[in-house]
Amino acid sequence: MKSKTNVIELFQDAKANQTYVKVCAPMVRYSKVQFRTLVKNFGVDLCFTPMILADSFCQNAKARSNEFVTTKYDTPLVVQFAANNVDEFLDASKLVYPYVDGVDLNCGCPQRWAMKDGYGCALLSNPELVHNLLRTVRNNFPANFTVSVKVRILQEVKKTIIMCQQLEKCGIDFMTIHGRTPAQKSGEVIDVETLKEICEVITIPVIANGGIKTLYDADQLHGILQCSGIMAASGILNNPALFSGYNKTPLSCIKQWMDLKNKCDEKITFQCYHHHLVFMLEKILTKKQKQEFNYLSTFECVDNFLHKHILNDFQYLPLYNPLIDDFVSCDFDKQITDRHSSKCRRCSKSIFYCKCSYYDYDNNNGRYFTSYVEDSDGLDYMDSNLFEECS
Repeated sequence: MKSKTNVIELFQDAKANQTYVKVCAPMVRYSKVQFRTLVKNFGVDLCFTPMILADSFCQNAKARSNEFVTTKYDTPLVVQFAANNVDEFLDASKLVYPYVDGVDLNCGCPQRWAMKDGYGCALLSNPELVHNLLRTVRNNFPANFTVSVKVRILQEVKKTIIMCQQLEKCGIDFMTIHGRTPAQKSGEVIDVETLKEICEVITIPVIANGGIKTLYDADQLHGILQCSGIMAASGILNNPALFSGYNKTPLSCIKQWMDLKNKCDEKITFQCYHHHLVFMLEKILTKKQKQEFNYLSTFECVDNFLHKHILNDFQYLPLYNPLIDDFVSCDFDKQITDRHSSKCRRCSKSIFYCKCSYYDYDNNNGRYFTSYVEDSDGLDYMDSNLFEECS
């Protein structure tokens, strides 16, 4: 049986203890089960999966096996879906329900190719669809299974407040607010004042996201906002022990990552293993060592490098339990998967009758988004009629 956690109780307990829930963000390619296991050993309370496209997840067995892997102790866990169709979001949520503690709708991805396909920020130009997506899923699951949403702030504070209030009315259990607009880059300063106004008017738990590099940053932001949770993304990639108070990745964390790889056997790719270490070692290696490390191409070469340059005198006592042994074999509902397996992911019609170019997960090597938008196209979804003020 998969262990389960009531996420709402997680927020309630944090509030009772005058603290906040420490959250690892949904990061494409990086928020896999191995990394989730690692950060939970270093102070993280709640993890998200990478964003998963609901339609591909419903339609393709390879997409399901590649995009969602979990273990018995991989909890609390929220799956983040990109969806623009109610049936697909509901069915994808039903598929993962036995194995996770909640689902999250991505309404904040600012990538133009995602927006062109109607995901992320593009959803905010269609508030009725957002309402139907969230309300339908909320009504089909018990109260201890959370339904949430993640958004970015907008250019206008008033529109941002209205958006969040309307999202709250959809019946969701909590929301995550990234403190930058879709047009802003990750290095820019977040809008703390707008986040503060949101936290003052929204009654459900709010997780604040953006600019967190250290535990001090998280504590300071919580002190200002009095929010229910703080989410870290790039900061926790560079230092998975961020929420434990370390200012750079401790050697014990690197050793645990190596141990997790050994326990995962073939369930972790070299690219995943190596890329995470590139981030973790950013503040540890010299420039010359970084150049050498970047070109390593095998597990053995990476481990030998680490033992030679990083862990040569490190005394390590494996007192922790990485909890990665018990992988869960997900038995997804066959009625749901069969119903979606012959659909076109673009128009949802049968692939035998649709006029779209059929999306093949195998031939496309898992590259979901097939359409791209250039800056010259001049599209600006954030100027659409998003969440107009209701009477």
